[in-house]
Amino acid sequence: MTRAIRFSPRRPRFFAAAFALCAALTSTLGLRAAYAADPHEVVIAYQDMVVPWRYAQATGEVEKETGYKITYRKLGSGADVIRALASGSVQLGEAGSSPVAAGLSQGLDISLFWILDNINDAEALVARDGSGVTSLAGLKGKTLGVPFVSTSHFHTLVALQYAGVNPADVKIVNLSPAEIAAAWTRGDIDATYVWNPVLAQVKKNGKVLITSGQVARETGKATFDGFVVDRRFAKDNADFVTRFVKVLAAADADYSAHRAQWTVGSPQVAGVAQESGANPQDVPASLALYSFPTLAQQASSTWLGGGAQSGAARSLAATAAFLKSQGTIQNVLPDYSVGVDPQFVRAAIASH
Repeated sequence: MTRAIRFSPRRPRFFAAAFALCAALTSTLGLRAAYAADPHEVVIAYQDMVVPWRYAQATGEVEKETGYKITYRKLGSGADVIRALASGSVQLGEAGSSPVAAGLSQGLDISLFWILDNINDAEALVARDGSGVTSLAGLKGKTLGVPFVSTSHFHTLVALQYAGVNPADVKIVNLSPAEIAAAWTRGDIDATYVWNPVLAQVKKNGKVLITSGQVARETGKATFDGFVVDRRFAKDNADFVTRFVKVLAAADADYSAHRAQWTVGSPQVAGVAQESGANPQDVPASLALYSFPTLAQQASSTWLGGGAQSGAARSLAATAAFLKSQGTIQNVLPDYSVGVDPQFVRAAIASH
C-alpha cells in the first residue's frame, strides 16, 4: 500500500502547491498521454473501501466487458489517487468527495463520472478504550489520526466545529488507514476518523462518537466516494468508460437484489475481502453501512445530473468552501459541475 505523503497541518499552502506542481508537470511533460503507447491498457487506482464492485474486480469483469488490459493499483488515500491522476500514472481512480473537491479546486483536468457510494455510517470517529475520551468535546488536547484531505478529514473538522471544539486544540495527525491501525494498536493515538476495514478493527476496542451519516444529518454536509477519470482519457476512450460504468452498476445491482446471498463463505464476500484487505467476517456488516445509488439515481439531479444544482456539484462546492476556510486549499471554483460528468451513466442506461 502506498504511504500517504504527509502534509503538516501548519503548512496548508504546501498541499495546494503540491497539487499545482503536479498539474504543471502533467501539462508540461505530457504525462496524461502515458496510456497512448497502448490505447487498450489502463491503470485504475483503488483504495480499501468495502464496496460491491470489489467482487467484479476480483473476477476480471472489467477486462471481460471492455477487452482492455487492466492494471489495478491500490493506494492509501484519496489524496494519493488524485496525485496519481495528476501525474498521469493512472487514468481512473476512486476518491472521496473531499480529495475530488481539492483536486478540482487546483485545476486538475479530471471528472467525477460515478458515485461509488453514499458514505452514510461507513466512516466514523472512534475514541480508543482507555483514552478517557467519551465525547467530541473530550477530544481537546488529544491525538486524533486521520488521512488528510479525505472525506474523513473533512468530517473530522465539521464534527469538531459542530461540537464547539476548535480543531487547533486537537492534535490531528496525518496517517493512512494502515498506519492508523498500527498506531491504534500501539496506543499512539487516542481517536481516529476512518473507514472500513480499519473502522471495523478499531470499533472492537473503541467507542463511536459520531458517524458520517450523523454529521450529514446534523450539518447538511454529506460525503461520498466516487470514481474520477482523466478527461483526455475519457474523451479518447468513451466506450471503455461507459462499459466500465455498466460493470460498476451491475455489481451494485447484484448486491442490492441479492444481499442475503452476500454472506461469509460466499464467493462475493471472498472477492470483496480479497481486494479490500478486509476480514471476510466483517464484510457483510461493512457493506450494509453504505448506500449504493442505482444507474437511474446516478443520472438524476440527486447525484450527477442537473449541472450546478446536482447533488454531487453542490456537495463538492460545500466541501471546497469548508476546506478553504480551514486553509487546506487556496481556491474555490464558482461552479463544480465542470467536474461532474453524467454522460457515461446516461450512455450506460441508453445501451440497456
